[in-house]
This record gives sequence, structure tokens and C-alpha cells, in this order.
Amino acid sequence: MSADPLNRAGTPQRSKTSPPPSGSGASAIEVRRSARRRRTVSAYREGDRTVVLIPARMSEAEEQRWVNVMLDKLAAQESKRSLGDAELAERARRLSEQYFAGRARPATVRWVTNQNTRWGSCTPAEGSIRLSHRLQGMPEYVVDYVLLHELAHLLVPGHGPRFWRLLEAYPRTERARGYLEGVVAAARLPHVPGARDE
Repeated sequence: MSADPLNRAGTPQRSKTSPPPSGSGASAIEVRRSARRRRTVSAYREGDRTVVLIPARMSEAEEQRWVNVMLDKLAAQESKRSLGDAELAERARRLSEQYFAGRARPATVRWVTNQNTRWGSCTPAEGSIRLSHRLQGMPEYVVDYVLLHELAHLLVPGHGPRFWRLLEAYPRTERARGYLEGVVAAARLPHVPGARDE
């Protein structure tokens, strides 16, 4: 299964959007049929929709079966990528060892659902780090960057030169910052129907 929209083949003959089955985690499912697509089926998330790409010749029954299969595969991939709080704390410990010689020692590291305007936060006095649930499912290097950013705040409170020197040790800092800036910019764009059609 390809989650990369650039790997899509063919021009869709028919596209339809329908409500998701219960528990799918998306608000709508869009099925795009392609005459050039012979056997492969793929799916990816596009905002709050799931797009499923199928061959044009598939029957309605085959379509429904493949939609369910692809929703299950996407859900399984996303659950593997999502770390629990314990795994997140262990990851923070390893990152602190690797980049800060173990000097940043948080008391707690956890996911939170009440941070919609920032990616993470740190309370140095308590040694607590909180990451926004919006990071779940993003590339590992992005989550690592946000963790390192908050770990650095345990050592340096502000965003001065000393703080940024700490983060220079992480080779993907600029790439991760660019990714997050892209996510923020994309969220501000209006949805243009058909902009990603094949």
C-alpha cells in the first residue's frame, strides 16, 4: 500500500465521497477510480478525509471490501507510529543521553490533547514535558525535534543563543522546523476541491 499521493497512477473515472464506517477515525472516505490502475489499491489521509485509489473495473462489492481493508491497514500503521506515554518518556531519555549527555532529566513526559496552538510545552520547575497529540503520526524526526526542544528548556529556559546552540547538535533541526512550518501553513490554506485529483 502506498500512502504517497505521488505514486498514484491513472486518471480517475469516478470519484465519490461517503461517510466513514464507525471507528475509522476520518470524517469522510473518498474513492477514486482509475482506468490506468490495473491491480493495485492504495490509500492515504488527506486532511480529515481518507482517499482510497482503486482500479476502475472493480465492482461495488470489491470496492467496499478494499475500502475496509485499506482503512484497517492505515489504522494499524498509525497505531504503530503512535507512542504511548511510557515510550515517549523512554525516547526523551535516549535523546537526552545522545544529544545532551543525559543532563536533561524530565520527571514526566506525556501526550496532551489541550495544546492546539503549540507543539509542546515544558515546565522546568516541575520537570514536566507535554507534547501535543497533533504530533502523533508525524515522522519520527519531527517528534524527536519537539522532544529535544522541550528537553533543552530543562537546561535553558528561554530561546536565546545558548538554547539554539543546544539544538544545533540535532542534525534534523532545520528539516523538522520546516516540516512543522509547512503543517501550519497548510492548515491555513482553503481546501480547493480537485486540487489533488489524478
